[in-house]
Amino acid sequence: MSGKKHLVIILGPTAVGKSNLALRLAQQFEGEIINCDSMQVYRGFDIGTDKPPLAVRQAIPHHLLDIVEPQEQFTAASFVQNALKAIHEIISRHHLPLVVGGTGLYLKALTEGLFPGPGRNPELRRQLEEEGRLKGFSFLHERLQQVDPNYGRLVHPHDRVRIIRALEIYELTGQPPSENFQKTRPYLEDFQVIKIGLKLDKDELHRRIEARVELMFERGIINEVSQLLASGVPETAPPFQALGYKQVRRFLRGEISENEAKELTKKETKLYAKRQMTWFRKMQEINWFEPSDYEKIVAYLQTRWQDS
Repeated sequence: MSGKKHLVIILGPTAVGKSNLALRLAQQFEGEIINCDSMQVYRGFDIGTDKPPLAVRQAIPHHLLDIVEPQEQFTAASFVQNALKAIHEIISRHHLPLVVGGTGLYLKALTEGLFPGPGRNPELRRQLEEEGRLKGFSFLHERLQQVDPNYGRLVHPHDRVRIIRALEIYELTGQPPSENFQKTRPYLEDFQVIKIGLKLDKDELHRRIEARVELMFERGIINEVSQLLASGVPETAPPFQALGYKQVRRFLRGEISENEAKELTKKETKLYAKRQMTWFRKMQEINWFEPSDYEKIVAYLQTRWQDS
């Protein structure tokens, strides 16, 4: 590899084989893996998130696993802060950082930057919500068009969330939201970032998803959820909204059978994989491969590194 700092991102839908590829590349190129799965950051949620086993983590260094308590809210900003710290530590050891996962929002935040504008103001939001209810959100949309015609044209008149956030930014900064958005700066300008996307045809991906869900139940996700609840983790904890955990909680409440929980998890995971691919298609400069294309991926990386 040349003297330039390198970063490899491995993305794709759930169950496509990202972790296996990352492990092989880490072994071949002295790499360390940075988790980019929004649920694997939570302690205690192991089976349903398909967290790498401890033996694997001991063989290859992994980062951003088990770093927050279940009750905490982990955000894209939290991810970027932690991921950048890990990336620079890995680079300092002259190793290759491999960011691996399917949480598109986190990947976008890391590669394109986060909006640096003001945080949320609950009181101002409450006032805007109230005004929208009384006068209609079309009234708020007209106000947005007056203060920021460019952004106002992009936002649908019924998009309550974006209208309120845009007016909140304007009230807090005195500047049109579009001017604030232009201040976003990427964090990886001094890196050569290579994005490797993994894809499979729909039937094969669905087969893998079904096999993964079956294994999840065999490995004891029901017992894991029971223990988490018994230990005091509230049902409102963010990771309990994840696929598998949500359905198992319904089973434990007696709303559905175990088989229904399993089948629902399969169905919703397939829909999630479809949403992931929709998100990734909007991202730029992804180089797509089949999971079996290991030699092609290695050759591609080496070519890119030589060119840099």
